[in-house]
Amino acid sequence: MKITQIKSLVIIFFLLLGSFAVAQTELKNKVVDFMSMMPIENASVYVQNTTIGTITNADGKFVLLVPKEFEKDTLIISSIGFKSFKSTIDLFDNGFDVFLEEDIASLDEILIVAENRPKTGNDIVIRALERLQTNLPEQPYLQKGFLRHKERNKKQFKWLVESAITLYDDSSYVSGGKDNLKINVDQVRKSYDLRDVDSLFSHSTYLKYNANVNLKPKNLRRDTIAKADLIKSIKWNDTRVNGLENLFRGKLNLVRNSKSSKALLGEDVLKTHQFKLDTVLVDNERKIYKIKINKSEDFVGLDTEGIYNEGYIAEGWIYIYWDNFAIKKIEYQLKAGSNAQKTRSKTLFDTQINHKLVISYIEYQDRMYPNYIYYETPKLVNVGYKPTGKIDKEEQALFNKEERYYYTVQEILFTEIVQDPEKVEAALQQDWDADIFSVKPYNKEFWDNYNTLLESEEDEKLIKDLTKRSTLFKQ
Repeated sequence: MKITQIKSLVIIFFLLLGSFAVAQTELKNKVVDFMSMMPIENASVYVQNTTIGTITNADGKFVLLVPKEFEKDTLIISSIGFKSFKSTIDLFDNGFDVFLEEDIASLDEILIVAENRPKTGNDIVIRALERLQTNLPEQPYLQKGFLRHKERNKKQFKWLVESAITLYDDSSYVSGGKDNLKINVDQVRKSYDLRDVDSLFSHSTYLKYNANVNLKPKNLRRDTIAKADLIKSIKWNDTRVNGLENLFRGKLNLVRNSKSSKALLGEDVLKTHQFKLDTVLVDNERKIYKIKINKSEDFVGLDTEGIYNEGYIAEGWIYIYWDNFAIKKIEYQLKAGSNAQKTRSKTLFDTQINHKLVISYIEYQDRMYPNYIYYETPKLVNVGYKPTGKIDKEEQALFNKEERYYYTVQEILFTEIVQDPEKVEAALQQDWDADIFSVKPYNKEFWDNYNTLLESEEDEKLIKDLTKRSTLFKQ
């Protein structure tokens, strides 16, 4: 082969590499409130008429990978209560912040339009629940997404898992999600675990429920327990409390599982919740009700096996589209209400907020699909151990609030919907594994082309710190 031919082949090879490298367009920017100049968190950033999208982080920033085939399509950046920003993908400028202007509809003008429309918050929410069968998906589907699972105290991260996941939903809304939802962990990007502090509590709980041995954490010694037994206990407690299946199949999947037994937004919803219409806003040029969630005559409970998860008051907001009564977003938290729960929450968690949940939905082909989920809950660490006399510096650390009180956060961003029956059926024939805590090989090529949630600046620093500590720990 002639040298000139070899040179030509080399040039073609690198050109091909370049074409693969630019197979996607990277969009990144910051979204800001035009009036206050403050960053807008959780703004939706997506390609119109697709499910390709992401949300802004706590700093208002985002990164989105868009396949080249969509470069002439429209990018929409929207947030409830603001006018939307629109631009074609190929003309989007990464160099300038995106400013959104406030946009509010007049409540008085809207309520005059039609007398037969529901006018109170309670009536609007009930209408939205009645319309779920029309507004939710009607056929089985898959959703691809990104999970960031982190556990921390007030000073540092103790645990971080980042995974690509697949959710299967057979859309049997009327029968609830307990037996109709499946989750698989496809790939793992990061997995750092330094939760040795809480292992004694996990082990004592594991012994109580699996070996009928009732020992308090303070009566256990780390050096007398095999490492394998501690790992088994931690993984058991992870699955029991923090597993993905619990989140999707349980009561906190408020909208999807509202037909389940004793659902939080079920038949008796007004016994545990009251809804007050606050105002009407605008979301991407559509009017949307903003409704406040208040307490009612009964407390809210989650019926969690082995955990006292009762005696709560529900608080938050629910956003419902004016035109079709589809639920766009729920901001929901459970606050200690009963005396027993108030005492328990203060003693064990140093907080009265036990569950904090945000679920937003995206409309795709006239149906509402989960788009983003944020779930935060405190976690038991050193329970029942109190000093009886002089204690050394190591023991003092156990009573430092910044060190002692943990909480877990799960964030899930869905970026793709698969409706093709053949693809759905083919996926179901494979083995499904919902264990987010098992380590998998890192696949760089996969992650280079997968949309993820951008970390906030604070989280990025904590993740770097965790990575360093994890490396030292392994050495």
